[in-house]
Amino acid sequence: MEPPDFEWRDSLESSVFHLANIFLFLGFMGGSGIYGLLYLFTFLTLGFFCCTLWAWSEPCTTDSLLWSFALFSVCLGQVLHVAYRLRSVSFEKDFQELYHCLFQKLGVSLTHFGKIVTCCDGEIHTIEQNHCLAIEGKTAIDKLTVLLSGRVSVTVNGEFLHYIYPFQFLDSPEWDSLRPSEEGVFQVTLRADNPCRYVAWRRKKLYLLFAKHRYIAKIFALVVRNDIAEKLYSLNDKALNGSGHRYDLRLPSYCHIPGTELEKANVLLQGGRTA
Repeated sequence: MEPPDFEWRDSLESSVFHLANIFLFLGFMGGSGIYGLLYLFTFLTLGFFCCTLWAWSEPCTTDSLLWSFALFSVCLGQVLHVAYRLRSVSFEKDFQELYHCLFQKLGVSLTHFGKIVTCCDGEIHTIEQNHCLAIEGKTAIDKLTVLLSGRVSVTVNGEFLHYIYPFQFLDSPEWDSLRPSEEGVFQVTLRADNPCRYVAWRRKKLYLLFAKHRYIAKIFALVVRNDIAEKLYSLNDKALNGSGHRYDLRLPSYCHIPGTELEKANVLLQGGRTA
């Protein structure tokens, strides 16, 4: 018995069949997240639609036609569902910028970010120029705040420490220094240099969100501690001794020694070298 001859079919039906497989191949290369789902099901919808057209044009392919049409309908439904979810998860411009600057690069989905926005009731707060957001030794630490616009100066005992710029936390060191059951007050004063807008999460309400969603708790721990590190390095650039040398704030011996004792230590070292 001679084997059947297989020939490359140069026809419209054959082109549709190959196009269907190309769409399916591209669809299965989709990523994760809500945009990855939209990419995946969009290409699967196109692929199974082409399979339906191919099966319709071919004789004796009733089963293929029914299965292709069924899969096309399911994928089309998924596309419409994901598109509806994307449309329903929409935010104001300020929250969109906050998502792009802080959370998107960490892979936080819009669904999780929606829970974060809901926790702060979707409110944007404003404060006028030269007004204080926190007063040293008086204001209680009862929330976590991110600056959205403007600039805030940080002082302690009337001495300037550093500035806080948009999309930086106003109170990350205070937040990280307390346990959920502890209470405290600010050790610095926060003053608005110009009209500012910010978003704030109440402490108790945010901890309830952390208890329900451990993933969100890990994300906040990461962004808060990264913000603290940036503030420490900004202080490190300003920490100079009398000789103009820069102190390293990562060394605890330099953090707690007063200036007079540092001068005495330098005198003793110079005397020892002379001897």
